[in-house]
Amino acid sequence: MDGRDAARFAAQAAGRALMLKAGAIVAAFGLVGLLVIGILGGGAGKAGAASTSCGNLGTPGAPLPGGSTGPDGASPTHYPGGRMRDEQLANAKTIDQVARERGLSGRATLIGLMTALQESTLIDLPGGDRDSIGLFQQRPSMGWGTVEQLKGHPDYQARMFFYGSPTGDPQGLTGVPYWQDKPLGAAAQAVQHSAYPDLYDRQEQSAREIAAQAGLDLNRPGTGASGTAAPGSSATPTGPNNCYPEAPSVPGAPFHDSAAPWPDIVKNPRSTADAIAWDRNEAANGTARWQAMCLAATASAYGWNYAGYTNPPANSHAWAIEHYRNIIPATMRHDKDRNPPPGALLYWDTGGQYGHIAVYVGGGQVASTDILRPGHIDIVPAEQIETKWGATYLGWAPPYYPAAG
Repeated sequence: MDGRDAARFAAQAAGRALMLKAGAIVAAFGLVGLLVIGILGGGAGKAGAASTSCGNLGTPGAPLPGGSTGPDGASPTHYPGGRMRDEQLANAKTIDQVARERGLSGRATLIGLMTALQESTLIDLPGGDRDSIGLFQQRPSMGWGTVEQLKGHPDYQARMFFYGSPTGDPQGLTGVPYWQDKPLGAAAQAVQHSAYPDLYDRQEQSAREIAAQAGLDLNRPGTGASGTAAPGSSATPTGPNNCYPEAPSVPGAPFHDSAAPWPDIVKNPRSTADAIAWDRNEAANGTARWQAMCLAATASAYGWNYAGYTNPPANSHAWAIEHYRNIIPATMRHDKDRNPPPGALLYWDTGGQYGHIAVYVGGGQVASTDILRPGHIDIVPAEQIETKWGATYLGWAPPYYPAAG
């Protein structure tokens, strides 16, 4: 939403103040001033909290600019025209794609759409009641991420709605016991902790209409009762960014797949898929030739004869930790983020001068040297580098070897 859209939104929302339960006054862009929004509220809160925004929830049907009356004569909230409708459809597709990343069903998508329609009218709002942000009106002060992580990143917002924090607080939809069997609105409320729990169900029909227009399959089955994707499945890119905002990091917590294209300067003899296949084959059939050669092993996976990092020593036994700190550009480093795309390089500080590096093969696993068998590559849960070795996870980066050969 640009400044002109926001200003138009503000003017029309203010003109319909009588339709709102309470107005939420937020700062949204310097040129817009104060934006009176009555469609906000409920928000998402920490487990045990009564609500993230403690009220100020707008009534369903708070109109958007540019709309036209719906086929049932209702207010134009979910029948906007032009750019607003385009943005709703784009956000609906993002919510659906994030749900499908880990095999969630179409029912999960429907719950996400209903929630976002109630909280923000499916618009990625830059603000809201108190410090609420985005599609689900998630609050940084309640643990949903930093302002930088949330603002302008509907994929991150949706990922937090579905999966929550790695600590379980706040809890996402998949952390709600038996969420698949709960009524749709009750499942939404279990995540949002709204002061107005009955309003989510009123959005079902509008959510279904938007899903149909966006071409989403709400009858799609999940790949498992927990919503976790089947072994070997991989995420599909969800947005145009080259990387994703970092999620909270907790030592020993599982890793989850995201999706991001590598920057153009990342060029390797092998593709990401071929590098992962090479690692899996090496784990199954390789010999004990990789002891204390973790960086060289990752370079070999991507088709290089040597990693090319020569500071020091001048051979393939280079220091993994220095590769992350000094060779990988800062714009490529994703400090502490536990949502790497398959094929990424993950780095740890092991307490010594060398550190550790491994290729993320997806599904929460890495191809690591020495972790199970000295000198061998093995496929293990990524968190084992912390839980078994006591290492400190540094972050992930694309497979970038600027001096390899």
